[in-house]
Amino acid sequence: MTTSNIDYQKNPTFELWRYKIFGITWLAYAGFYLTRASFAVAKIGISDDPNITMSSEQMGIIDGIYLIGYAIGQFVWGYLGDKVGTRKIVLGGLTASIIAGFAMGVSSIMLAFGVFALMQGLSQSTGWAPLAKNVSNWFSLRERGVVMGWWATNYTIGGLIGAPLAGLAASYFLDWRFAFYMPAIVLLGVLALFYFIQKNKPEDVGLPTIEEYHQESVTIVQDDEPGEGSWQMTLNIIKDPMVILLGAMYFFLKPTRYAILFWGPLFVSETLGTGMAESAFINGAFFLAGPFSVLAGGYASDKLFQSRRMPYSAISMLLLAILLYFFNSLVSGGSSLVSAGVLFLIGFLIYGPDSLVSATAAVDFGTRKGASTSSGLINGMGSIGAIVGGTIPGFFKDSWGWDGVFTLMAGSALIAGLLMITKWNALPKNHGVKTHNQ
Repeated sequence: MTTSNIDYQKNPTFELWRYKIFGITWLAYAGFYLTRASFAVAKIGISDDPNITMSSEQMGIIDGIYLIGYAIGQFVWGYLGDKVGTRKIVLGGLTASIIAGFAMGVSSIMLAFGVFALMQGLSQSTGWAPLAKNVSNWFSLRERGVVMGWWATNYTIGGLIGAPLAGLAASYFLDWRFAFYMPAIVLLGVLALFYFIQKNKPEDVGLPTIEEYHQESVTIVQDDEPGEGSWQMTLNIIKDPMVILLGAMYFFLKPTRYAILFWGPLFVSETLGTGMAESAFINGAFFLAGPFSVLAGGYASDKLFQSRRMPYSAISMLLLAILLYFFNSLVSGGSSLVSAGVLFLIGFLIYGPDSLVSATAAVDFGTRKGASTSSGLINGMGSIGAIVGGTIPGFFKDSWGWDGVFTLMAGSALIAGLLMITKWNALPKNHGVKTHNQ
């Protein structure tokens, strides 16, 4: 019998905990995006501050430092998420992110910005892989496409709120430093809620595993099977060709998202002549598309493509490549509404594949026991690609123009889409889940 035909008795306590864990892990990762967006908005004010002499190239270097820390952290925290659990890592990451946010707000020299950007990158990278594992402990394979689709709205809504919050704070207080202070203050409240609500797995509150609750078993555990968080489990995941290929897909997918995340407000400001708050709101259309995109991807992959994650992703990325190629010509000299509309379309095409590759497929093919490691590996490889997207605009926008920058992003999206086509029908080995014979 397949999982889709399994009928089980719902436990009100278990269901309540599932809602609580979904909610607090969603909020935690959305919260990370509050402090992540601060520097992107503050760049506009820093560029106009006579007391800060920092060029676009120097700001690009700071973004690169952040992204290097973020990429390194993905590999480290992904492994430790399986080894020591989600709670300790994410609590530490939230705390360090708040400290780094305040520290960047009081900084005035490039060295200080660089040091605290590195700290922020390492802090931000504690979130995705351990939290994705946390969700996999409470939700089973057969429901994961839809659940992760809803859950992955966290970083789209976090991005949607983060940049405008930073922009409004900076504009209200007439000081770019509040683009750092206000998000850090809000994240402090998220930290408190996470501390009191979050639990790593059902067993921590006296409940059975999700497989036992749903009367399903992926495999029969053998005595010689690698333990959760063991080096052997990690090596098995690292050697998995599908996990490596997912990482390659994410490497080419992620540059566009980070180019817009880190440089979108400045691009809008230079193109339309808008200030910090208005630029942040126009760029927010990119993030506004995110929730619709990840939900469409989650439902389509589960319901239309029978838990296959690649078809929806490939189609979206190929369309994205076309749109990016014409992006600058579509918005240059246009209205704020046109610019927001094009950014919305780009967001819709990128966020669904982003969530399917980095979250749903990462957990599917890494399995629940290795979910954090596989997610960390895939996101780590993607974060190396993000270094390209986060730094190329700073170094080359003046010589290439924005048109050249987005042509490069179009090529990257095209490669990602072609890689996805090669795994159009890919499913995890344990897709046909069976119930226990007892």
